[in-house]
Amino acid sequence: MEIDYKRLRSDLKDYYGTAMFQGFPVAMFEISVIEKADGEELICIATKLGFDLQRYYR
Repeated sequence: MEIDYKRLRSDLKDYYGTAMFQGFPVAMFEISVIEKADGEELICIATKLGFDLQRYYR
């Protein structure tokens, strides 16, 4: 199965965007990391945050 990286990247940016507006400006740095990350890095970030990667299978 293949992962929908575009959707995963979007959801990770939403996650950190929400944190940023909740008073955590460091989340802006994480958004820039996500924008530059390749597929493997996105999976690592999502796993650390507890994302269910099965939701992103095509």
